This record gives sequence, structure tokens and C-alpha cells, in this order.
Amino acid sequence: MALGGNPVFNSKSYREQTGPNAATATFHAQPNLSAQELQDLYTKPSAGPQQTGRMTYASVINKTMATFAVLLIGAVIGWQAPGLMIVGAIVGLVLGLVNSFKKQPSPILILLYAGFEGLFVGGLSGYLEAQYPGIAGQAVLATLSVFAVVLVLYRSGKYRATPKMTKMFMAAMIGYVLFSLLNFVLMITGVAGGQFGMRSGLLGIGIGILAVLLATYALVLDFTSISEGVRNGAPEKFSWTAAFGLTVTMVWLYIEILRILAILRGDD
Repeated sequence: MALGGNPVFNSKSYREQTGPNAATATFHAQPNLSAQELQDLYTKPSAGPQQTGRMTYASVINKTMATFAVLLIGAVIGWQAPGLMIVGAIVGLVLGLVNSFKKQPSPILILLYAGFEGLFVGGLSGYLEAQYPGIAGQAVLATLSVFAVVLVLYRSGKYRATPKMTKMFMAAMIGYVLFSLLNFVLMITGVAGGQFGMRSGLLGIGIGILAVLLATYALVLDFTSISEGVRNGAPEKFSWTAAFGLTVTMVWLYIEILRILAILRGDD
């Protein structure tokens, strides 16, 4: 089931490898086996996902932790050297696009994305922290809280992706992206001033809340794609794709929350 949303999980390669036929294997008969050997094969415990090289929740968690560790290292460097923020943003964007459309996941490229994205996140956080002390900690706490709530609701079955909601999500995402591109152009041309251009005041808060809601639904789509990958026996290497997808969504969620807090603190 392709639900859309995060392009990382919606890529053709990921869908093919995590679909219902991902775990299909060919049985090769082994000649010259004795009756006892056949009996031993029959009674031997079945190999688990880890033994057969399949994606598991544990492998996804481990890869995600590794990705976030590199992200954190990059963020610390970016915090200390805010000038690297632009480099992190540009290189992170390029690597994000490369990883999103790459047929096979590359751990090195995914970790490099996390590192450069960390430079951007750390630089932006440090810049706003200098203006509004404590804002970075508030944004981190809020992001982790939203993630925990969404995960609990998803695990309980109370927050699930549906075709109708996904269509609405995609329509809203298109509008959000177009508005963001327009705002960016107006900012670099000097038409819209301020730290966030048109994303200031009540309009900025409203757009920010919409973006946070979109990010929470993107998390649900991420969880759904991961669950399907594990259930269908996707190759273990796609745990890196899952880790990358979660990192993209979490960084987006954090930046949107950080922006909302900055707007609110700026209006004090």
C-alpha cells in the first residue's frame, strides 16, 4: 500500500523492496540427505528476521539512533560555528534529494546528510538562542513530546493513515511548499522583510501550526511504511532508508516548532 507523504518511503525502490512479495524466497532441494538429516532440518527452529537479513524494528531503531547521533554531532559544530549553517543547508538539501531518489540506500550518504543537516539545525538554533534564550531547549522538548504522542497514538490504533486523509495531506503539502517557495523568493529579493518574511505574526503562527500538523501525519505515514516493511520482510539494508525518512520528518518538525516559538517570543 503506497500511502504517499514522505518521498523517502514513497520511492519506487522502497515500495518494491517492502511490498507483499519482498520476503518471497526460492526453495532449493538438497539431494543425498539422510532421513535423520531431513528430520533435523524439520525440527530446527525457524530462522528469525535478523538471521535471514530482513528488516526488524530493532534494526530500524539502531540505524535511526546512529543517524541522530551524527545529526547531534553536526548540530554541536553548527552551534559553535553558525557560519556553517548555509553550507549545511545547501549540502543537506542536495544530499536529501539524492538519498530520496536513490534506488538503493547508501549508509554513508545518509550519515553525511545527517551531519550536514545537523550543521544547519545547530546553526539556526544557536542564532535564535542568542536572541531568545532557552528557545532551543523548548523546541527540542516540544519536538520529542509530539513524537512520543504520535507514536503512542499510532501504536494504540487511534491515529492511522487513511486514503482520504492522505489525499488531504498531499493537497495541503502542495500548498505549503508553494507558499514556502514564494516566501523564500520574496525574502531574497527584499520584498518581504524580517527573519521569516511573510511567515511572521498571526499568519506565520497559522502556517507553522499547519506545518506541525502535516509533520505529525508524515510521522504516521513513516510508521506505517516501516511496519509494512517489517511485516513483508524487506531487506535489512532498507532499515537505513527508514532511519533517513524519520530523520527528515523529525528535522522538519523541529524547525517548524522552533520557528513558531521564535515568532511568539518576538511578539512579547
